[in-house]
Amino acid sequence: MEGRKVPEIRFEGFEGEWEEYKLGEIVEIVSRTNEQSNAPVMMITAQNGFINQSERYVYDNTGESLKKYILLRRDELAYNHGASKIRPYGSCFALNVEEARVPFVYHCFSVGKNVSEFISFVLNGRETEKQLKKMVSSGARMDGLLNISFEEFCSISLMIPTVVEQKRVARYFRNLDGMLTFYQYKLEKLKLLKRAMIEKMFPKNGEKVPEIRFEGFTDDWEQRKLGDYSELITKGTTPSCFCEDGDVTFVKIEALREKRVVKELCSAISEEIHKRELARSILNEDDIVFAIAGATVGKCAVITGNILPANTNQALAIIRLKTNINRDFVYFSLTSKQMEIYINQSKSIGAQPNLSLAQMNAFEFLCPCQKEEQQKIGDYFSALDHLITLHQDKIEKLHNFKKSMLEKMFI
Repeated sequence: MEGRKVPEIRFEGFEGEWEEYKLGEIVEIVSRTNEQSNAPVMMITAQNGFINQSERYVYDNTGESLKKYILLRRDELAYNHGASKIRPYGSCFALNVEEARVPFVYHCFSVGKNVSEFISFVLNGRETEKQLKKMVSSGARMDGLLNISFEEFCSISLMIPTVVEQKRVARYFRNLDGMLTFYQYKLEKLKLLKRAMIEKMFPKNGEKVPEIRFEGFTDDWEQRKLGDYSELITKGTTPSCFCEDGDVTFVKIEALREKRVVKELCSAISEEIHKRELARSILNEDDIVFAIAGATVGKCAVITGNILPANTNQALAIIRLKTNINRDFVYFSLTSKQMEIYINQSKSIGAQPNLSLAQMNAFEFLCPCQKEEQQKIGDYFSALDHLITLHQDKIEKLHNFKKSMLEKMFI
């Protein structure tokens, strides 16, 4: 608690110090079971809170244990004392539907007159995490749950204000979550639209024209090899060393996002290594980088001037095109169903699936004869990718803003 009695940021009109309680002083355990209930079976995820169990599992794995599931009601809370990457000491959320059946291994409770949403924010906060960390003596049990009993959980100290202030803070974060949900919904819709249009605007297997086409184009598409349109298909090399303050961007697979390379997710190397040791894999503007090794085979992006000078490693193929084909059209061809089928038919299956440069060179795809049609298709999907990127950036900024405000508006 660091001795503080008020948060760094507070809504106008609220004064007075927050009070310290033991969680056990404000909770009442919830242990009701009702196997006849038709309430949905739900579980807690660290990222999204309560979700229907069917969203995580395609089959019903409850079996006889469903008889012991806890029947939770709106505004009651459950603490999932399972470790996760996001929350290594468990997650606590308040139920926001009328009823749900939840696993009996969760610690379920109500908080009386206090605001359950507010209490869940406190229990997912840094101060609570510090206290939970001290309780974990021997890691996780065989079932993945941390050795934190309900009695131990109730010994947590927390600082809380009046109920009126709790409601105001909870409403603020509820609105933030509503914005995140809205932008996430729009993002998923855009991704679904892109996936559907790629299937319809590129010919299906065995056909020579797409289902949907821009007006004015009627000619059959022609089969071409990627190598026919490429000046260069090669791959990079892992450098002998990286350099945090290096002047050259070193592109890795994890930095590829919807056609672009996120510079902040790249490493850096020195100019000397770039020009000498890795001279054969220097990236140029408009190069396409394509993942040929690992679980992300098929992931690709276009190199733009903002990340240059740049280089890459052996997990990414470098595709440098000739001028007689539209770059964006080729990029979206590499993300089409044609490439997906080709990857599944061609990749070597071992510890790490991979494609060779020869296989990349031999990739055959259908292409419009007229460059104008190529450009229209490339422009259409580039515009979709731009919208997707804007929504992804908005969501990331909102997440970062929420994280910052949670740290400043709680003790």
